[in-house]
Amino acid sequence: MKDSRAMIEHDAWDASAEADATQRTRNHRYRPQRVPPQQDSGAKTMAKEDQRITPEVRNVIIETLFNKPTPYWKLAMDRVGSSIALVVFSPLLLAIAVAIKLDSPGPVFFLQKRAGLGGQPFTLYKFRSMRTDAEAMKATLMHLNERNGPAFKMTDDPRVTRLGRILRKYSLDELPQFYNVFRGDMSLVGPRPLPVTEDAGMCTWHCMRRDLKPGITCLWQISAREDEDFDGWVRLDIQYLRNVNFWLDLKILLLTIPAVLSGKGAK
Repeated sequence: MKDSRAMIEHDAWDASAEADATQRTRNHRYRPQRVPPQQDSGAKTMAKEDQRITPEVRNVIIETLFNKPTPYWKLAMDRVGSSIALVVFSPLLLAIAVAIKLDSPGPVFFLQKRAGLGGQPFTLYKFRSMRTDAEAMKATLMHLNERNGPAFKMTDDPRVTRLGRILRKYSLDELPQFYNVFRGDMSLVGPRPLPVTEDAGMCTWHCMRRDLKPGITCLWQISAREDEDFDGWVRLDIQYLRNVNFWLDLKILLLTIPAVLSGKGAK
């Protein structure tokens, strides 16, 4: 799959990107301001409402204002592509749901808050591939994290069920995310969404990846999935951000098929 990276036409990464992203994020950072005392009762009401908005929420609101609008062709591709996928894969979705119920106790779907466009959280849908207490166990496994950034990955994760290992190897647990794309939370192609807790642990220049809707697949998915370097993952996201176009999306979607079928890099 290393050759697939060469098939994607994009600008070479330059070291100035980290500095540019850092400065850009600093410019968007929240700076609290006091509301000057006024006699107008309306202004007082606004000041009280302003105090209810935490700096964290304000950061998300402000950052979202600087996001690039999603191109119309990408919106159309997402709506049409996700609709077709949900219909075509519906028998497989049903079969997996039944298999999960027979394999282990617990719900069929795993719902998790992920960071979306501008860092705004949304609910991501996946087939459950782990034990029901997986999130509680995560804290005890953090010292075994094999990725050198905020994202967590480990080989032979004890939380994964028997069926879950098969689902994760071939990314079948990700199929419900076509529903997220249909809803508009995600795109077919874009940076992979991180859990909100992991997203909060990113470095300043990493935040540039929030400028696009998260996607089901991306450059990292088809060319460096086995790479443990989180910085390299984000660099690929930024390269995609700079070069997003219809033909690039189409190439990534087509190259995702052999990448998924190979199971390479899945854990």
